Amino acid sequence: MKIVIVGAGEVGFHIASHLARENKDVVVIDQDAAAIRRLSENIDVQVIQASGSSPAALMEAGIKSAELMLAVTNSDETNLVACLVSDMLSPNTKKLARIRAADFDEFHETFKIKAPRIETVINPEIEVVKTIVQMMSVPGAVDVGEFADGRVKLIGVRLEKHEKAIGIPLSELSARVKQKAPLISAIIREDKLVIPRGNDKLLAGDLVYFMSEDRNLTDYLSFFDKHSEPVKRVLIIGGGRIGYRLARLLEDQPVYTKIIEKNSERCKVIADKLNKAVILHGDGSDQMLLSEENIHEMDMVVALTGEEETNILSSLLVKQMGAKKTITMISRFSYFPLMERIGLDQIVSPRLSAINSILQHIRRGKVLSARSIKGEEAEVLEAMAMETSDIVDKPLNVIGMPKGSLVTGIIRDDQFIIPSGSSIIKPGDRIIIFAVKQAIPKIEKILAVKLEFF
Repeated sequence: MKIVIVGAGEVGFHIASHLARENKDVVVIDQDAAAIRRLSENIDVQVIQASGSSPAALMEAGIKSAELMLAVTNSDETNLVACLVSDMLSPNTKKLARIRAADFDEFHETFKIKAPRIETVINPEIEVVKTIVQMMSVPGAVDVGEFADGRVKLIGVRLEKHEKAIGIPLSELSARVKQKAPLISAIIREDKLVIPRGNDKLLAGDLVYFMSEDRNLTDYLSFFDKHSEPVKRVLIIGGGRIGYRLARLLEDQPVYTKIIEKNSERCKVIADKLNKAVILHGDGSDQMLLSEENIHEMDMVVALTGEEETNILSSLLVKQMGAKKTITMISRFSYFPLMERIGLDQIVSPRLSAINSILQHIRRGKVLSARSIKGEEAEVLEAMAMETSDIVDKPLNVIGMPKGSLVTGIIRDDQFIIPSGSSIIKPGDRIIIFAVKQAIPKIEKILAVKLEFF
């Protein structure tokens, strides 16, 4: 599979890293010498220092033989022109583009059916707002993802010392706690990700992932002593594009919303566009302002300024002042491991949201959705089982799944099945697979060869 990536920034770098690790043929184009040097020194991919919208550069990259072209620069206009030129040079190459400006929102479908014929338009700002809303819907969770068109959720919860599940082998959880336990898909412990077995025990501080339907979610959260209290009062720090998108979405919900924005002109702009939100001109890290606004009464504070250091400091401050929950937006992946250590669990990233959106399109087989976990450490894939596959009509314990992978859910019609070793996959089932990065190439091979008919 040959893939051309236009843009060597954070998103391009990490997608290239994913693909190179899986031995795919990757070419990256960027005119920034430092970005190209960073790529060539760290990843085994071909690099071209040039404009990604240049026909000559795209031809040199082999666009005519590429299955996929990803336009992920920081410029919407460059991404659109790169897709347009690619469409002229190689109409059969599938194109994905990152486009962030709200002005383009209503044209996403038009871009698919008319030139530049972009198969998937990815707006990381829309995706990150969806992630925030998902987190707000499950306040007891650190991480939330959705599969099967939202019917099934991936939930990550942090375990505390006092919880009843601590120290019990997974195979004995339901019997010992005397409550139905979810299937534990993964554990992140001391910054390492583990696909657990039945004799593994849960420890305080673990970040535990499980799958759940909405109807079982309250019970599963209570199993881990988490309670899903509704979010009624929200403070948004930062009235930029993402903060505005979130506030606009919350206007349709019974949520009292305040926005703190330090740019007075921006305050006027969003005040004219929003009907219910209270707009405050000020600094989200101003302790006196936060105190005056009764920060201790807030169910959720979401830090969404364009400066991630400000977001981190504001989140730490409001937690100290009594805010119940925080969500912090950061962009640099190097900051991710630090967040847990300083007490910030709920993190969102537009760049990570863009990567999650792209992943499903670079996976072979009938992959319907994909989501990365803990940066690049693991992925959760949702795929369709095809009738021609020899993976169907066999118990899971007979199928040789790669080490470090686990089938965590089977969706059959309107039924969600938590699988056991004796569970059998049927044609047309959606299956959800959790896999560490080392197992991804083998999983992809299974999805491409066993799940897909050629």
